[in-house]
Amino acid sequence: MSLMERVRAVADVNSATANGRAPQRLTVEDLREDVREWTSFETIAAIMADNPQRARNELRTACRHALSESKWDAFSGADKRLLTEELIDVVFGMGPIESLIADESVTEIMVNGAYSIFYERDGKLIECDLHFDSDEQVRVLIDRIIGPLGRRIDESSPMVNARLPQGHRVNAVIPPITPDGPHLTIRAFTRHVMTLEEMEQRGSFDECMGIFLKWLVVSRKNVVVSGGTGSGKTTLLNALSCHIPKDERIITIEDSAELKFSPGLHVVRMEARPMNAEGEGEITIRDLVVNALRMRPDRIIVGECRSGETLDMLQAMNTGHDGSLTTLHANSPEDVLDRIVTMVRYAVDLPVDAIEAQIGNAFDYIVQVSRHCDGSRFLSIVSEVSYARESRTCSIRRLFYRSAPDADGVWEYRPQILDEVVQNDIANSKEVQRWKRMAHVE
Repeated sequence: MSLMERVRAVADVNSATANGRAPQRLTVEDLREDVREWTSFETIAAIMADNPQRARNELRTACRHALSESKWDAFSGADKRLLTEELIDVVFGMGPIESLIADESVTEIMVNGAYSIFYERDGKLIECDLHFDSDEQVRVLIDRIIGPLGRRIDESSPMVNARLPQGHRVNAVIPPITPDGPHLTIRAFTRHVMTLEEMEQRGSFDECMGIFLKWLVVSRKNVVVSGGTGSGKTTLLNALSCHIPKDERIITIEDSAELKFSPGLHVVRMEARPMNAEGEGEITIRDLVVNALRMRPDRIIVGECRSGETLDMLQAMNTGHDGSLTTLHANSPEDVLDRIVTMVRYAVDLPVDAIEAQIGNAFDYIVQVSRHCDGSRFLSIVSEVSYARESRTCSIRRLFYRSAPDADGVWEYRPQILDEVVQNDIANSKEVQRWKRMAHVE
């Protein structure tokens, strides 16, 4: 039994003893309702924007007045302080999921209404024994997250995406589209930037692949990291960025700023902005890609291509911004080609062969990451992208394949980059020969 549950149990017994009736269970929700008689939570939120400490003090004062009523007499002074702090956590913090947010081993938190909370750790879903007191408490938390961002959620607009100050991505949906109550999903991102070496130690790939990935970045190859939801695309993109030379200017473009970089890199971060409550002020990924071209970038990193911005990304890669990186939702490198063609046609009605010419000349390699049924993530496929001018078609050749985390990967073809790394003094001939022996290619 938790401390809060013990407090409530004692209060129930005391109340029953004092009044000779069945215990009345008083909760933080009851305190919230009583506090409304002394102050409005809208006022508290307005004060919070300018002076967080004053807002907390105002709420504590309102709680003290509310708890002085006779219905709370069964609670001791310590119990009342505990209830007050719990309400402050609900209003200013994350309530029952505060501990999950603070736990860096938790990568996803899913609130399915008030009484069902799940979280993901090491790729596996785990049911949490914590819960909210009511759907209203979940709604208050959602409003508290999106309010400072100028966003709103209501019956006319029942879906919203937002970002917490620490960078976590938030999605919320409410009735009527979720009849079982409000649902909140938080994708948690670690403050630590995982490196290729750490991914290698975790079994995502072997030493041979780690060396190859470094060569891709240093050789300024344009790389697409593809995979399904939660497969580790952003993690790998972050790890690749650690090997970008520090004398290069990087422009990052994202829906929500999730990418993190090692100290010392010359990085300019840009984030898309949705329209406000009045339907104005929207700045799309495509707007940012176009603007980035005027900012003298050496490399452009687009967090994820989803729509018409793909055309601008292709044009950027075809006009001297080598070494650019992006991610894409796709089940295989072949699917990447089909998806890009479709997304470019969202923006402009070009012939398929013209789009494939852009793709073939823009992208050099596609790296596929996968998530196994046991929750582990691994690099499964590496493919080379090329364009045949005679047939006007884009081709994808699979170089590497690994079927599962416990299986050995197989290099099926010799990568073309091997000659370039020697010519450009990225690696010497002995290092390349050693790599060939590890990969079993000639």
